[in-house]
Amino acid sequence: MPHLVLQWTDWLDLFLHYSALSLLSVGGVISTAPEMHRYLVDQLHWLSEAQFNSSIAIAQAAPGPNILFVALMGWNIGLNAGSFAAALLGVLLTMSGILIPSSTLAYLAIRWGHQNRELRVVRAFKLGMAPLVISLMGATGWILASANSDPAKDWPLWLLTAATAMILWRSKIHLLWLLAVGAALGWFGGL
Repeated sequence: MPHLVLQWTDWLDLFLHYSALSLLSVGGVISTAPEMHRYLVDQLHWLSEAQFNSSIAIAQAAPGPNILFVALMGWNIGLNAGSFAAALLGVLLTMSGILIPSSTLAYLAIRWGHQNRELRVVRAFKLGMAPLVISLMGATGWILASANSDPAKDWPLWLLTAATAMILWRSKIHLLWLLAVGAALGWFGGL
């Protein structure tokens, strides 16, 4: 990754972009990963494809909150800018940008919703959010799955994914059993 030269306006834009994403992160911050990818990898080229995917993979594998991938992205942006101080600034800006607006909005909305839980609009809002959250999670999965995928070569993986989704949907088999089967197939080189 080439050395980035970031001005204070770039850092401000990073904070403001993550603040806007914070308000879109219905269903969790991971649902905004496609927009983060578009902004950081495709548009600004501040992160490589590998850095973006690794940030998410490491944060998902590590114990603790899933939001850690945001900190890792900020860290990598700062390292690409060339210093440890810039890496810390990247973490501070991305994490405060993603946390402050949504936390404030959630606090105020939950207070209002609890006080007005019997209103039709509150009940309709709760029911309407489910498809949105599912769609955002699907978009995130698609971005992560198709980033380095060759459909002609990886068709068994896509078929296994579809079969697993159908099994989860139509049966009562616990997800952990399917993960164990997938791990065993991967271990023995089945896919």
